[in-house]
Amino acid sequence: MGTQHVHAGWDAQDPHGSIVPPIHASTAYAHATHADLRDLFARRREGFAYARSGNPTTRVLEERVAALEGGAAALAVASGQAATTIALCALLAPGTHLVASERLYGGTTEFLTDTLADLGVEITTVDPWDLTAWERAIRPETRAVLVESLANPGCEAVDLDAISAIAHARDVAVVVDSTLATPALYRPGDHGADVVVHSATKYLSGHGAAMAGVIVDTGRFDPRRCPERWPRLTEASARFGVVFADERGPGCTPLLAYARAKYVTDFGATLPAASAHAVLQGIETLDLRMARISATAADLADWLGSQAQVARVNHPSAPGRPDARIIARDFPRGTAGVFSIDLSGGEAAAEAFCDALELCTIAVNIGDVRTLVCHPATTTHSHLPPARRAVCGAGDGTVRLSIGLEDVEDLRADLARGLAAASGLSALAA
Repeated sequence: MGTQHVHAGWDAQDPHGSIVPPIHASTAYAHATHADLRDLFARRREGFAYARSGNPTTRVLEERVAALEGGAAALAVASGQAATTIALCALLAPGTHLVASERLYGGTTEFLTDTLADLGVEITTVDPWDLTAWERAIRPETRAVLVESLANPGCEAVDLDAISAIAHARDVAVVVDSTLATPALYRPGDHGADVVVHSATKYLSGHGAAMAGVIVDTGRFDPRRCPERWPRLTEASARFGVVFADERGPGCTPLLAYARAKYVTDFGATLPAASAHAVLQGIETLDLRMARISATAADLADWLGSQAQVARVNHPSAPGRPDARIIARDFPRGTAGVFSIDLSGGEAAAEAFCDALELCTIAVNIGDVRTLVCHPATTTHSHLPPARRAVCGAGDGTVRLSIGLEDVEDLRADLARGLAAASGLSALAA
């Protein structure tokens, strides 16, 4: 896979022979004749007309991520949140139903329970490890299920093979946010996923310098199998004059053709060419970064588990985890660098811990080459009710860590500095 990280989607097609995909900083694209542009808008030919719906640099990113995920095609958009939003809007309609894991990133949970609910979609959340709950939650109007391959912030894994089997038996699409795992560690399509979404802002980029999102169609989703469930794809579109289920070809699937034509265009969730270029640069080192970061995170998680100030370590290597069997089976290459710790002393201890750090940076991003920390209960999950925050693993004393590429000894020393501050606060409180 390391070869694909560097080469997929680009073979020096540039007329000047550039070995690095160039930035196509153009908002519009010229055509030789009126008929050429007319046919492009009529969806009778392939190409670029206006950068709101795509550009050549973004196309390289789409092809590269699709190759890494073993998918049929991909669609690059402005952010990870845009990727989740567009993927779900393409599958769901007013009056339909979504079943989602109750352990999701706070921003995703807010979108589901607020904005998506405003659009007339009903949401049911379930314990991701309770397969019976998944079976009970699916209804005739259910069109999709949503999970994270590794949940944020506690890095929990799900039995995607089993969940996919349950969903597919009822003709329900499986959508997986695989931002934390990345295709370097796990490919959801190999375990039954129909659609994979990434916040490419995170590990795919790795440098914290660009925002982007990617939707991958793994090739499993076929709307014609149950045409009555997907009328927006299997019936003629009055707006576009095509049946999207017929739109297949290189870089194109029915779902992504519909998502690009309608939602990327209407929402304006365009990925700038410069951002696509920045993500491509990051992907070239993804395989190496994920191996190093995973090993460092596991080392630090083991050490943190022995510290008196830490009440709990929420890392896949921690003993007694309900997902231990899944981790051993599906993640032999590691589980990335995002995990959390629960500190004795609640929010005050978490604040003292974070403020005492000198090497680690207090920030809400993840997947950076720098180690980042934050307090989810007052940041990423702060708009959720307390009970929902607790279910998501964002307690009052929870600190999320996103381990970077620093030397493990330096990180251990800095975390020890934070723990000492948290311990001193606890001692004063006692």
